[in-house]
Amino acid sequence: MIRSYVFENGKIVGRNLDLDALKLIRADKGLQLWIDLYDPDQDHAKMILEQLFEFHPLAIEDCLVENQLPKVDDYGDYLFIVMHAVDYTRGDVFQTSEIDMFLAPDFLITYHESDVRSVEWVIDRLEKNAPLLSKGVDRIVYRLLDGLVENYEPAMAELTADITALEDRIFGQEYAESDVITDFRDLRREINHLRHIVGPQRDTVYRLSRGEFKQIHTGMLPYFRDVHDSLYRLEKRSHNFSEQVMTALDVYLNRSGYETNEIIKLLTLLTVITTPTLLFGSWYGMNFVDMPLLHYNHGYIVVASITLLSTAALVVWMKLKKWL
Repeated sequence: MIRSYVFENGKIVGRNLDLDALKLIRADKGLQLWIDLYDPDQDHAKMILEQLFEFHPLAIEDCLVENQLPKVDDYGDYLFIVMHAVDYTRGDVFQTSEIDMFLAPDFLITYHESDVRSVEWVIDRLEKNAPLLSKGVDRIVYRLLDGLVENYEPAMAELTADITALEDRIFGQEYAESDVITDFRDLRREINHLRHIVGPQRDTVYRLSRGEFKQIHTGMLPYFRDVHDSLYRLEKRSHNFSEQVMTALDVYLNRSGYETNEIIKLLTLLTVITTPTLLFGSWYGMNFVDMPLLHYNHGYIVVASITLLSTAALVVWMKLKKWL
């Protein structure tokens, strides 16, 4: 899907134009243009990126290939920006989808292969209140980034709930019935993915917010700084998530180790207590002809008594040592 909007003096003057009309718009310096490429046909995408705008081949390659880290590259007349939005179409909590942007003073090109909520939100606002968002394409970029960061909150809340549920299972009585290590692994993977994305994303927005690029008007810098602050808080929360999960893992391992030691301690005590019985039973279980008390009428009672007394003395001694 290819959607386009043409702005003049803060008002929409054209929508969803064909390629020939877009070429004419490009020649008019008094107009601003936003083209949104949503999972487009590769041939049409290349026609727009290569022929209409003549972007750098490396920027086009990065745009068409997914799994790029968040970044901003300055190509002189335009910026190439890579950001990541939360992808709600997948099963895991923190899966993200890439959105690429080409930003110049008079145009904005966005490219994404999956649905991005902030893009749909901005388009809806444009349709309802165009002057609010169409004063400049850098303002549209701000609105896209602001919506992108806000959409992290539901996923963050879900991730918080998953960590809390895992802690409840660990400190509860039924924790051993679930595959705790698998849950830990899944949560760690999601948190690492979050930190892997949010950190570079914060750095990217920081560069946009400090006046480094001429494509961002000075009046928009405080707005980009606000987005940077939100990403900074997300990064701190992701760091806290990581520490929280590792603390819970330490508790789980310590508890498992404690319970294992208790089992070993019990088995060791049982082995020690039964030592007299095993000793005398093994001795008199040997098939030797000449053995003490073998032909004594009360030999069984004597040996049993010695065994019981030895066991009792051993138990008393262990209690005195506070091993029982």
